[in-house]
Amino acid sequence: MRLGFSLGSLLSVDEIFDCAKVLNNYSVDSIWIPETWGMDCCSVLSHVSSITRKPHLGSSIINIYSRSPALIAMSAITIDILSSGRFMLGLGTSSKAIVEDWHGLKFSSPLGRMREYVEIIRLVMSGQKVSYTGKFFNLKNFGLLIRPQRTRIPIYLAAINQKMVELAWEIADGVIFYLRPLPELKTTISKMQSKKKIDITCQLITCISHDSEKAINRAKQTIAFYVSVGEIYREFLASNGFKKETIAIFEEYKKNGLKDNHVFVTDEMVNSLSVCGTPEDIRKKIPQFIAAGINLPILQFNPVESVKESFDLLVKTLASDMS
Repeated sequence: MRLGFSLGSLLSVDEIFDCAKVLNNYSVDSIWIPETWGMDCCSVLSHVSSITRKPHLGSSIINIYSRSPALIAMSAITIDILSSGRFMLGLGTSSKAIVEDWHGLKFSSPLGRMREYVEIIRLVMSGQKVSYTGKFFNLKNFGLLIRPQRTRIPIYLAAINQKMVELAWEIADGVIFYLRPLPELKTTISKMQSKKKIDITCQLITCISHDSEKAINRAKQTIAFYVSVGEIYREFLASNGFKKETIAIFEEYKKNGLKDNHVFVTDEMVNSLSVCGTPEDIRKKIPQFIAAGINLPILQFNPVESVKESFDLLVKTLASDMS
């Protein structure tokens, strides 16, 4: 079984490195580092590359507004060199709130921008001098001073809406899904893979504890957070079976914030969107997502109480699948 681990937003830098060192002792497919509004994932990945030797390393995700495509290509090539060819470039569009309110840029034409980004990045990775004239970007005689470790680094696109899903299948090596209900996930994967096969990954909110209630509660908090602050996730889930729940979660968020709105996350949402519970529950739930067509489940580690104890329990639970 291929297994990936996403380490990031809820962990300190030292905790990420400690977890990465543990994973290096197993046959883990990959370690993914997110980038939201905390750590710069490229810096973290550079260090993770130096303390691991086995797992592939992925960005999940770098947004295509706050960096130029040439800079993203340079960062990807650098991390690939540092990791001896283990890097996977995960790209996404982020959100209007993050791009416009925090980066001061215009959130526009995500599909067209993504297409040009990938085209330019692939040209730069080839090692040739690049001149490019597009609708969004223009480069003239851009050439790398360094030699790439590989001339084609795998590119994965984070996709929610159908048009971005279709673009991922058209131009990317893989797709990164997140917060997609199991039935919808199975239907979409079956439909898209019948046209062309790419690597399908899905980040799964993962919470483990010997106390099932604590793990489920932690998962509900994470789901409630994304429904509250992520308009695109809220709308997607509402249109895929969870309209009543997302309305209740968001209304409570507008009134009282995140303190208690996770109580409106139903068990059905938890079962369809996350991997959580006791070690026995975890072992049973991961195969359900694989059966839906996911090639690489990426376990988004959400610690329940102690980070070290929680992560040790997760690794111990899945050790036989990572040997």
